Amino acid sequence: MSEPAPASGAVSAPAGTAPGPGSAARPGPGGGARPAAPVSTYRLQLTPDFGFDRVAELAPYLRDLGVSHVYLSPVLQADPPSRHGYDVTDHSRIRAEFGGIEGLRAAAAALAEHGLGVVVDIVPNHMTVPVPESGNAALWSVLAEGPASPYAAWFDIDWSDGKVDMPVIGDDTEPVVDGGVLRYHDHEFPWPDTHYRLVDWRNGPGYRRFFDVSSLIGLRVEDPEVFEATHRVILDLVAEGVIGGLRVDHPDGLADPRGYLARLRAASGGVWTVAEKILVGDERLPADWDCDGTTGYDALNRITGLFVDPAGAGPLTDLFVRLTGMPREYAQVVYDAKKHVLDLFFGAELDRLHALVGTDRAALAELLAAMPVYRAYAVPGEPVPAASAAIVERAGELAAARLPEGAPVAETVEKVLHGPAEAVVRFQQTCGPVMAKGVEDTALYRWYPLACLNEVGGEPDRFGGPVEDFHAFCRGMSPATMTTLSTHDTKRSEDVRARLAVLSELPGEWEAAVTEWSAKVSFDPALDYLAWQNLMAAWPIGPDRFFDYLFKAAREAKTAISWATPDPAYTEGLRAFVERAIGECGASVAEFAARIEPYARSNSLGQKLVQLMMPGVPDLYWGNEITDFSLVDPDNRRPVDFALRRRMLAGSGAGAVDSAGSAGPGWSAWDAAKLLVTRQALGLRRRLGPAAPYTPLEAGEHAVAFARGERAVAVATRLPVGLERRGGWGSEALDLPPGRWRDLLSGAEHTGPVPMARLLSRHPVALLERN
Repeated sequence: MSEPAPASGAVSAPAGTAPGPGSAARPGPGGGARPAAPVSTYRLQLTPDFGFDRVAELAPYLRDLGVSHVYLSPVLQADPPSRHGYDVTDHSRIRAEFGGIEGLRAAAAALAEHGLGVVVDIVPNHMTVPVPESGNAALWSVLAEGPASPYAAWFDIDWSDGKVDMPVIGDDTEPVVDGGVLRYHDHEFPWPDTHYRLVDWRNGPGYRRFFDVSSLIGLRVEDPEVFEATHRVILDLVAEGVIGGLRVDHPDGLADPRGYLARLRAASGGVWTVAEKILVGDERLPADWDCDGTTGYDALNRITGLFVDPAGAGPLTDLFVRLTGMPREYAQVVYDAKKHVLDLFFGAELDRLHALVGTDRAALAELLAAMPVYRAYAVPGEPVPAASAAIVERAGELAAARLPEGAPVAETVEKVLHGPAEAVVRFQQTCGPVMAKGVEDTALYRWYPLACLNEVGGEPDRFGGPVEDFHAFCRGMSPATMTTLSTHDTKRSEDVRARLAVLSELPGEWEAAVTEWSAKVSFDPALDYLAWQNLMAAWPIGPDRFFDYLFKAAREAKTAISWATPDPAYTEGLRAFVERAIGECGASVAEFAARIEPYARSNSLGQKLVQLMMPGVPDLYWGNEITDFSLVDPDNRRPVDFALRRRMLAGSGAGAVDSAGSAGPGWSAWDAAKLLVTRQALGLRRRLGPAAPYTPLEAGEHAVAFARGERAVAVATRLPVGLERRGGWGSEALDLPPGRWRDLLSGAEHTGPVPMARLLSRHPVALLERN
């Protein structure tokens, strides 16, 4: 079958072909100084019904909001119905459903007229295996021609027996030959010259995939020709000035992230680039990765910790264990979850890795389960950094303790750190998926004493921490790294987390409420407590949205059902639980949410101000300039009411929100206050130098305060329930740096020392600019 012709809008590639693998290397776009980093970004989720024309329409609003760059989800041609864009089918085209290359150029020009640049999300790790498979021309060529295909080097395929396993078979239906195509349901494959084998959909494929998603096939961008072919369009648009920044999706999946980022930096002329690198605990981005920082999960988790009371750890963990019957120790749940996903999903990957490492398979599985991070940063042929070696060696000690005496764990550690190059690389490419599926997509749905801590890279058994630790983290930040509070991948939005953080200060009241609700409605002990937390924190939420969230949560937890093991009876029971929980307990849930709203609002405004004013490039996820109570995707990818946000921003004239933060038609006082904080902080950030020094200010137990350079001071209330219980601020005062300061939120003027009660009399946060 001939390859499908691409839609209009191809750049630098002949019509009717995938981008060729033999292209010459591209020089960087000019020399000289590295392009400036954005001051701030605003993430937009492009969909077939929200394309480049809609982006252009938002230019005046985003300018007035104060961001410097619009940050777009992936723009290359993806599976046509896709609503996220990470399933790329053709690197030679800008996505037709969004308006193609001319639509992107027009949008960028409209944004530029308002002083806004463009950042795009790129996906170097994988392409999609679409249905029908002919939708990916490069893959179709490989399936037809095998290793002889000009695209054979593109994909990370195991050609050991000359065929690649394609896991699509799901029933007894026989594939049929239709001319030059083999059809199975909606799937189609080239015929008769085949270099593939159709296998059960539950089997691992004969190629590296994204996590456990067999419909996403790994790319070999470590090959310079593959890099060139798959990045050509994006880099041409960078050179053209259409694109001014790059966000790199899932670098841990790559064979050589360091080498990839160095090649990308050189080819892009040094354009601002951040990597979606998940850092756990005190882990830091490797200093030799040539990028400006991460996409901000490290900052997100640090910010959340500021607003969580460590005193709530004991009572909330007691409550969780009593209601769920789960182990008290999170580490045990993580281990069990990782072993579960290794058995359930990663048999093929483990077999392939075992064949390379050559030691005991069980020892290899235990080592993977014991790894605490997504990657060990070993590079074949180079000395392993001491810190990286220590991580793997400590994991080896844990693995050895779980295996019979004499298991070859030490030998396995030696092989994955210093063995054959492919073994070293493949081990690291397997660590990430096991961490992601075992922790992000399993353990975090099983162990949740306080669900606001259950974010990507988070440690849900670490309840808050000293303000001094946060200050130390900020002092070590790169000024160009991204910070965030909500993304398309967060488990729940920032305002849902703001409500949940209050529970750390009210464990007794929360226990009483949950006990009352559970006495009326119950279903699955492993899920119910997660349900009550999210029902309250996302309130108001309808039964359809709530069911969709819980159904996904149950399948991710894998304690009763999973994506691979459906149970219609369980699903019916879950839907009944949702209807009853909302119908019988909704009024009480709403009452609880209303009772904690002043504290949740304080947390919401506090975390927003901190994120916008701390070092780094703050990113706003669409719609979150006002309150947003969304749960995990696809809930957080619902359309945003930009008409409402335009009215709010324009309501007080001159693009400013009323400093009183008052409610209006269609919005709450909380909405108005959050938009006020966002607008004023973004404006001040544009007046600050990008590397303005971060100076902690002493503010006592219930506040976090810092200066940025000599021009700005940010102050946020923390642990507001405890503050109220002790009777307020009392005689506490903040020593401001010398000079007269104006609060951009209230209009009040101050000099230090200023009483905290006066400084925070109108809002629980203050944003000061030196006059």
